[in-house]
Amino acid sequence: MPPSKSKWGSRPGRPCWKSRGSVLPERTARPTRLLGRGRAQREAAAVPPRPRTPSRWVRREPAGRRHRDGSSPASRPTSRAWRPIRTNWSAPGKRSSPAASCASAASTAPRSMAAPTLTAIADPSLKHVLQRLELVEARVRAAVARRRTTDPETDDRFRGLYISPTHVDRLLADRAAPAAPDAAAAKAREEIEAAADAAEKEGADLRLRRLARNFRLDEIDIELLLIAMAPDVDARFERLYGYLQDDVSRRRASVGLGLELCGLPSSGAYARSRLAPGAPLVDEYMVLVEESERPVLTRSLRVPDRVTAHLLGSDMPDAVVAGLAYQGEPATPAEASTLVRWMREQGSRLAYIRERPGASGAAMASTAFTQIGRPTLALDLERLRSDDDPTMVAALTAREAGLTGAGVVAGPVEVLLAKGLPAVRAFSEMPALIVLVGSRSWDPAWARDVPFICEAPVPDALQRAELWRRNLNGDTPPGLDLAGTMAQFRLTAEQVHRAARAARMEAHAREVPLDEDELKAGARAQNAAGLERLARRIQPAVGFSDLVLPPDTMAQLKELLTRARYREQVLDIWKMAGPSARRRGLTALFAGPSGTGKTMAAEVLASELGLDLYTVDLATVVDKYVGETEKNLDRIFAEAERVNGVILFDEADALFGKRSEVSDAHDRYANVEVAYLLQRMELFEGIAILATNLRANLDEAFTRRLDALVDFPEPEEEYRRRLWERSLGTTMPRDPNLDLDFLARAFKLSGGAIRNIAVAAAYAAAEEQ
Repeated sequence: MPPSKSKWGSRPGRPCWKSRGSVLPERTARPTRLLGRGRAQREAAAVPPRPRTPSRWVRREPAGRRHRDGSSPASRPTSRAWRPIRTNWSAPGKRSSPAASCASAASTAPRSMAAPTLTAIADPSLKHVLQRLELVEARVRAAVARRRTTDPETDDRFRGLYISPTHVDRLLADRAAPAAPDAAAAKAREEIEAAADAAEKEGADLRLRRLARNFRLDEIDIELLLIAMAPDVDARFERLYGYLQDDVSRRRASVGLGLELCGLPSSGAYARSRLAPGAPLVDEYMVLVEESERPVLTRSLRVPDRVTAHLLGSDMPDAVVAGLAYQGEPATPAEASTLVRWMREQGSRLAYIRERPGASGAAMASTAFTQIGRPTLALDLERLRSDDDPTMVAALTAREAGLTGAGVVAGPVEVLLAKGLPAVRAFSEMPALIVLVGSRSWDPAWARDVPFICEAPVPDALQRAELWRRNLNGDTPPGLDLAGTMAQFRLTAEQVHRAARAARMEAHAREVPLDEDELKAGARAQNAAGLERLARRIQPAVGFSDLVLPPDTMAQLKELLTRARYREQVLDIWKMAGPSARRRGLTALFAGPSGTGKTMAAEVLASELGLDLYTVDLATVVDKYVGETEKNLDRIFAEAERVNGVILFDEADALFGKRSEVSDAHDRYANVEVAYLLQRMELFEGIAILATNLRANLDEAFTRRLDALVDFPEPEEEYRRRLWERSLGTTMPRDPNLDLDFLARAFKLSGGAIRNIAVAAAYAAAEEQ
């Protein structure tokens, strides 16, 4: 094959320093001023070179190097240091321009993309995508051919490094007419889509078509999506796009190139609108238009990795969405029936489920989606990090829902409210079927659309017992009444699942059979930690046998325990609450002098119920600024409703004092605090105990709202004798002459004082010993 002729001649003996085997031409000497390297070479190239025969020999050593004898490489005789190399364009030593090598890639590319394996692909969805990418390759091939026809400088080694006058003239003369429709490509697309129709009739799920339906994409959108995605599937498109854009650094299609390959004019309003804000491809994050500082037509197009992976067959969600997603426990079909009817006759894409403590709106929504044949994408918004942008998370969630056809369940909505109203609107107005869950009433400012609003039912004791049995999977302790024993734990379906798992792990670690204690410990482990920032958590370790109280007081405490233990059965199963009853909580007042056992009695009640005791620290509640005390109390009650525990307000008269006549601003705001507390206590559905030393100071309206009022009197002599005996214990050595009867008769002390004296005496005895 004869060597191809270059516009630059060459002479033997002048090796090129650019690459091994390359030869630079000898130019006719002519005076020139100092110019940039590219310009000087272009001016020198304009002078016709002397005709030379292409060299057949090139020295295999660095250019310009001379030997020790001073001779040049050309004067050396032939030896093993010389190698014959043809100086044609296909020779390895020829330094071609990057654009020329891109053109070579187009010319040598196979006519069918991955042709040897397409017929062997069993997945009809993947096969459909690859066949559509073949059409993109055909469009690219045609565009490369047009470039070669209209560009006389295709083989210029410095193409892309300068703009020649010829190139400028061509740009001025070029009207940038769109490519003419290709009949062969149109016929090929019809055949591909006909095969896709047949595959869908046979039950195949074609992801590209499902994506187009879910995101309302037309044919131009699909073409643009595939053009932008091509470099992520086949690396050849990087160089081909670089060649077509006359810039090897542009490895992705630009807006202008995408429109050209689609046969659309770059100046058309419709064509440009398909990649502008408001278009489905852009708003749904299917195609990212990057480099916004550049002119519109030169901005790069990129398909997110998640979209590409989905079209190629992956179901792994985006990392941000995966960090929030969870698999929830289902509810019963009866609980979800109302939501199912709305989904089948939906007039809007938004629903809101208000849930009380113990209810599970997420489980209800998940069951409803299952019944209408949709997968569920459930998000726990409490897993949002502080640096997460809720608007971006909502957009990625909507895209994931569109890719998979899933319905979205997200909550609690209070997390979004803490981040501001735009965060709530980002989720409530996302282009997907979404169910928001929260404990607050719906605010119309949260969304433009009118949502379907319903309330999640709270499972009664029997329904929760069934949840426990289902999650224990046959490991229920024999003889244990789950409905009665676990009734005080108002857990959702998800919490019951985690509690049962924790109980089984605890029993396995201790190598003991699963019993009531492990089940209660697993249920207590589901308490949120938010209340511990506002109150002190105590794990009870005492019982009724540790109390020394008069019979009347003990009877009142046991009656209070009965009400706490069976309130679910009486109010929910037997429906004794009545249709107009608003209070479902249990509130008791422990009144008596300091040290008479009020705090210990609250701990005993919590221990008998298997619950934790939370004592509220007044320092974290009372604030000198107006309105802050109410806010702190609201946070305490809100967190208390999320845990299964007993809340103890010590020194309650400081919070629930009498309202007085308004004589100044202080009195007015103090009365507002008391009124707010009365309303908030009435709505509280947990167990609250208030302890006070000054019963007379409590507001009369508050005492009427109490379920129980227990008096703790100063102990009589008989009880003081028992308190002395219990405080000294059985392991501490005693003097034989110690007269406890005298101590009980002579000193009228409370139980707390007796305990303190006993401890102090023990330290003194230890020092003497």
